[in-house]
Amino acid sequence: FCHHICMVDIVIVGSVALDSVKTPFGAVSDALGGAASYSAFAASFFSKPGIVGIVGSDFPREHLELFRSRNISTAGIKISNGKTFRWSGYYEYDMNQAHTTDTQLNAFENFSPSIPEDYKSAKNLFLANIDPSLQLSVLEQMTPSLVVADTMNYWIEKKKEQLLEVIKKSNVFLLNDSEARELFKTTNLISAGRKILALGPGAVIIKKGEHGALLLTDGKIFSLPGYPLENVRDPTGAGDSFAGAFIGYLSKSGFDENSVRKAVVYGSAVASFNVEDFSLNRLKKIAMNDIEARYKEFEAMVKF
Repeated sequence: FCHHICMVDIVIVGSVALDSVKTPFGAVSDALGGAASYSAFAASFFSKPGIVGIVGSDFPREHLELFRSRNISTAGIKISNGKTFRWSGYYEYDMNQAHTTDTQLNAFENFSPSIPEDYKSAKNLFLANIDPSLQLSVLEQMTPSLVVADTMNYWIEKKKEQLLEVIKKSNVFLLNDSEARELFKTTNLISAGRKILALGPGAVIIKKGEHGALLLTDGKIFSLPGYPLENVRDPTGAGDSFAGAFIGYLSKSGFDENSVRKAVVYGSAVASFNVEDFSLNRLKKIAMNDIEARYKEFEAMVKF
């Protein structure tokens, strides 16, 4: 009975969290956050995502309702007896640098992703930033045709071997500039990107915060500037919003050079909205025509 309702286009595996964030422009406490939340919300403008994650019994039900109201399946979110993963941090005037003040893994500490039957046939998978050995366990449970994976410096330091395995099994690998340099001990982003491509992905995207994104594919480079925003309030979740919109667009368009470039622009457009307010507050207020308008502004910006 569930098929036409439950079938998801994209499976997103990652954290669902409660964030307390302070920036020069305000503060929130216990706001909805986590990589899976941001990326699923961003993907929902383009397709039907399903989240695989874990929360505690203290997780506010209205957040689950919010996901469902956006056509995001919550069938893969496990509700444990413990508490929800919590992150606290702050940003100073350099908004590219998050300072963590407290991380409480709580239920997330023993997270072992189990893919619901209804999700297993999904053709698109986003592995958000979690332990690479968990990312590999997801890849054993599914046979998607498009795998986009993300990571963070912690895993590069602690679990490099498993991370390299994840990269080999990905179609698109995402990381930020400092992670790219650290992974291959090089100061040069192009050279780091080429080394990632050599491991197997068809594309690598190096995120440079407010300075945009660099896409490397076989023999080709695409560079998109950051969207010039006057109003950045909270950069939390920007990379995940980028990734969600990116895979959301690709799930509809197919995987070729031109589509991947467009997906980078859509990802950047959605991420640029996300940073205009705390948590998912800004993304809740926009519609597809807002995203299309900003996409066109990017187009005008890079034309000469």
